[in-house]
Amino acid sequence: MSFRILRHSSNKKLKIKERRRIRTMNSKILPLEPIYSVLTGRTSASASKKGSVTVEAAMAVPLFFLAIVSLLYLMETMAIQASVRCGLQAGGKRAADEASSTAVIMPYRIESDVVNSIGQDRLERSIVSGGSGGIHCDKSRMSPRTGIGELVASYEIRVPLPVFGIPPAKHEEKLRIKAWTGYEKQGFGREDDDTVYVTETGLVYHRDYHCTHLELSIHMVPQSEIEALRNEGGGKYHPCEHCMKGTVGGVYITDTGDRYHSSLSCSGLKRTVYAVPLSEVIGKGACSRCGK
Repeated sequence: MSFRILRHSSNKKLKIKERRRIRTMNSKILPLEPIYSVLTGRTSASASKKGSVTVEAAMAVPLFFLAIVSLLYLMETMAIQASVRCGLQAGGKRAADEASSTAVIMPYRIESDVVNSIGQDRLERSIVSGGSGGIHCDKSRMSPRTGIGELVASYEIRVPLPVFGIPPAKHEEKLRIKAWTGYEKQGFGREDDDTVYVTETGLVYHRDYHCTHLELSIHMVPQSEIEALRNEGGGKYHPCEHCMKGTVGGVYITDTGDRYHSSLSCSGLKRTVYAVPLSEVIGKGACSRCGK
């Protein structure tokens, strides 16, 4: 009797252990579909979809960031262009006011006006190559005869992705100004008679008041470099007999002249131009540039 009771209790314990083992197996989450089959060597469809999504994301995310960087680059470039134009306008107002007494543009003053208008700190943080020192106005000129000047600001913008080896992009902003000289072109004489322009010693007449033969492009250069400079005809510059006395820091020259001057008020830098009717021009030929 006792043997039966022990056997019954041991069987009962085995059944309890078996039930616990079955419960443990059922509680585990088993995949409905194997990711990789050892027998067939094939990958399941769900794993392929997950892999394709990962590859597409790896390709799309860099392109998305590249598009964002390109958009920000274009916006910053447009902002810099607008700021430089505003700076040229500020410098042009000042130059037009000062040209009433001296019709010469100082490029370094225009550069200073542009930098002060934009802000030195703003330029240092921008993508302009060289920061506040990367804006150059060396090409700015003004005609002392007409008072019409052209302000030019040139600069380079860095590409924010140097890994591609792209050089900086060159930009140039231009602005024309008119000095406060009071000049105004007016016609006179007969209505059918054209107005031409002549000089005291010139042998030709000009139809365009802004002809390069009439305008004197005055440049200021260091006197130490005058020996290496040449005019448009290839000739050297010699000291002016009227104003050059001793050694000065900077001298004034023209593109077509052969003298350098120490004073802007020197008579050698002035040219008297007369507006006369064409019918009164006798013995003078037409200018090769503007007389046609």
